[in-house]
Amino acid sequence: MTTDRIDWGSIPLFKDLPAPAMDKVRPIFDLRTLEPGENLITEGEEGDEMFILVEGRVRVSKSMLIKGMEVPLLEMDNPRKVLATLEEIDHPVFGEIALMDRETRSATVQAVAPSRFLVTDRLRFFDLLDKEPAIGVRLFKRLARRMASTIRRNNGEIVKLTTALALALSRNKTTP
Repeated sequence: MTTDRIDWGSIPLFKDLPAPAMDKVRPIFDLRTLEPGENLITEGEEGDEMFILVEGRVRVSKSMLIKGMEVPLLEMDNPRKVLATLEEIDHPVFGEIALMDRETRSATVQAVAPSRFLVTDRLRFFDLLDKEPAIGVRLFKRLARRMASTIRRNNGEIVKLTTALALALSRNKTTP
């Protein structure tokens, strides 16, 4: 599969972009292929690329402990939580935060089936936005909506974890 054979209009990030705009967006993306078990993104590593899943399936996971922390009661060194398993039908985006800042990756994205991704990097992305501000505004709005949705979902997870911690602590207080 080449980027020419991709249905760009089915990708939510590019939805409703006019054909002349898409002609300018397509060249900043390459295609990357992964086999099952290979990491696209590894938590804690630096990166400056954004990815869009166009074929396959991936698992997103995160370490449940602060780096370097040890908990003797746990039977594993670094427990991970699977946050999501995502498929090509939704054309999910990964690594968009790396386009905005230079922090390390916040999760690991691993292929669980043969997978293909559109990939661009910070330099190509911002070069396009500098040359084509109208396209930039549209892409940034869509990325901002996606990030806002992620923040809302994460806030819900924080409430669940805080509630579980409060319940566990209250049980410890009542146990002699």
